[in-house]
Amino acid sequence: EAENLVSPIIPDELKAAIPEVSVYLKEAVGNSTRIDYGTGHEAAFAAFLCCLCKIGVLRVDDQLSIVFKVFDRYLQVMRKLQKTYRMEPAGSQGVWGLDDFQFLPFIWGSSQLVDHPTLEPRHFVDEKSVNENHSDYMFLECIKFINEMKTGPFAEHSNQLWNISAVPTWSKVNQGLVRMYKAEVCDCTGRLHVCLG
Repeated sequence: EAENLVSPIIPDELKAAIPEVSVYLKEAVGNSTRIDYGTGHEAAFAAFLCCLCKIGVLRVDDQLSIVFKVFDRYLQVMRKLQKTYRMEPAGSQGVWGLDDFQFLPFIWGSSQLVDHPTLEPRHFVDEKSVNENHSDYMFLECIKFINEMKTGPFAEHSNQLWNISAVPTWSKVNQGLVRMYKAEVCDCTGRLHVCLG
């Protein structure tokens, strides 16, 4: 139904873009054969949003709303699918990866916390801090979801994130995550690997 969902928001003079834009939306919800989902699918949704900006349906000026409202809603839907269908992580590195399913919300979420007056990176491993602040901060919402889905000590099931909690500032966390994303999800020329097959 992707083309039918996209069609009403595309202006008449741009209807030819519907098939191409819709492909990214279709790819953004995981693989129906393998019942898996990962950062490539997440990147497809980011490409979908980028396409909508390029053709003028969304405005780049609305980037905060695009990330913290539209993308956040996408995350909610995908988390529901992950729980309901017990989706497998696509290409996950397990404990050695950042997260089984997501990456971008950690980048955007850490940027949201840069210069926060009280929350420091060390606080995201404290369940009380996460529970009190998750609804306001994308990064902490990701941590809350991990805490709901995984059992055992955080340092064991999410070793990379545990290591990140020792970084002194959100700015350094954000810079490190951007570098990690380029290395893990993008190739050396900066193009996204949207490898879904």
